[in-house]
Amino acid sequence: MFSSPFISQPSSVSQIMLRVLLALIPGIAFYVWYFGPAILVSLTLASITALVTEALMLKLRNRPIKPFISDNTALLTAWLLALSIPPLAPWWLIVVGTAFAIAVSKHLYGGLGSNPFNPAMIGYAVLIISFPAPMTHWITPHSVDGMSLNFAAQWSYIFSGMLPSGLTLDAVTMATPLDTLKTQLHLGQSVADIRDMPIFGRLAGHGSEMVAAGFALGGLYLLFTRIISWHLPVVYLGTLFAVAGLFHVLDPAHYVAPLFHWFSGAAMIGAFFILTDPVTSPTTQKGKIIFAAGAAVLTYLIRVFGGFPDGVAFATLLMNICVPLIDIYTQPKVFGKKGAGK
Repeated sequence: MFSSPFISQPSSVSQIMLRVLLALIPGIAFYVWYFGPAILVSLTLASITALVTEALMLKLRNRPIKPFISDNTALLTAWLLALSIPPLAPWWLIVVGTAFAIAVSKHLYGGLGSNPFNPAMIGYAVLIISFPAPMTHWITPHSVDGMSLNFAAQWSYIFSGMLPSGLTLDAVTMATPLDTLKTQLHLGQSVADIRDMPIFGRLAGHGSEMVAAGFALGGLYLLFTRIISWHLPVVYLGTLFAVAGLFHVLDPAHYVAPLFHWFSGAAMIGAFFILTDPVTSPTTQKGKIIFAAGAAVLTYLIRVFGGFPDGVAFATLLMNICVPLIDIYTQPKVFGKKGAGK
């Protein structure tokens, strides 16, 4: 028989980050299944770039390299960025975005724990603003037209920009479901007509809806193991559902159903892996609720009325700005202070 007290040793940063990386694997597996292995090349390039940049910045700052390089935070930034950009993006795009995320967004603010903005989302924002053309070439899922690039062809295009003879980039890439929806709505089509296009599945886009489901599965693992709390993902997805549902009820011909927004773009990976970054999100429970709700509203507004097809990255960064203010005004009353028990 064991007797109390039972004291558990808290997990280290490297252990927590490793579990988060493992939770991304179901989504990555679906990504490979539906879109091919190019995403693995992107993940590898981003990982190598992140580790090299991390080591270089630590050396320049006269900090010990081994403890920080092994905490897996740089790898998580690399993976989140790689999963946010097209898998056929040229190698230099991945390297530039990842290096900027680590060097500027993380270390120039003081390193781990001091950065006010999510580094992966800063890297994404820099790429989408600076290089919009290559950031729109998303691979067409195998289930849509039966055409697919094997690993050698994807590898060749990433590093040389060359496709097999007889193939053009337009033949193997497409706009995202969110981008297609927005473009076709501007051309005067109704949601019902647009949803009949072959790139759309039951909930969102062919393949992409299963990738989102994979990230949701990984997110549930993080909730079950208490790596993250329920406040951010539940409030974010709930608010996004409510706002999208309200618009859909008012005008179903021009506003798509809420589940489409859940399973399109970066909503799921944003809810469970991006917004839950402990450094750039609020520390209080009430603050997390405000943060998540604000991010959800901004995501919807950017997606539907803004200039970018997906709004998760910019919604996250805009709410990151508000975190210090949110934390100040949502701190619980100090025990013993007058009115604390009310």
